[in-house]
Amino acid sequence: MQAFTVHNGLVAPLDRENVDTDLIIPKQFLKSIKRTGFGPNLFDELRYLDHGEPGMDNSKRPLNPDFVLNKPRYQGASVLLTRKNFGCGSSREHAPWALVQYGFRVIIAPSFADIFFNNSFKNGLLPIRLSEEEVATLFDEVNHQEGYTLTVDLEQQRITTPSGREIAFDVEPFRRYCLLNGFDDIGLTLRQADKIKTFENQRLTQMPWLVGMAE
Repeated sequence: MQAFTVHNGLVAPLDRENVDTDLIIPKQFLKSIKRTGFGPNLFDELRYLDHGEPGMDNSKRPLNPDFVLNKPRYQGASVLLTRKNFGCGSSREHAPWALVQYGFRVIIAPSFADIFFNNSFKNGLLPIRLSEEEVATLFDEVNHQEGYTLTVDLEQQRITTPSGREIAFDVEPFRRYCLLNGFDDIGLTLRQADKIKTFENQRLTQMPWLVGMAE
């Protein structure tokens, strides 16, 4: 998993509450458990004018010109600003996969669905909860300033706006530690690889019959 320390990125405003995971990545694209290939179908129903299906050439599909991610001023955005209860609905881990593969590293909202919130940290995506008032202020600034970027410092737990205004945010210490170091669940486990190997060797010495059972 890619570590997160400091990120400076263009902000895209998705002015919508209760964005569920089926809107983030529709159900017809969940047939693969590989963590690749989901970015082109992020927000598929909003992004394109036709109905998307797996295997379609997205480069030939008609784009919705009114959708925020299709507007020229937001091309290359890596910070998504949105409204409350983002990521509600089913628990599909494909939702943070699609967001990361599109290019997002940070999602800012007043609140998130719990499972989506947890899955985001495990996939290198930083969800930041700010007050509704602060989010409304950021929407106003983004809408009035083209090329609006934010600098997000996870170690300092601080967001810096183009004007130099600083916004503090909180991240639970263990999640912060994992994201700063790029540790997902597998990465955390592999930190104990030597202890695991020692345990397995001792176990097989004490119970040699397990060798035959494993073959």
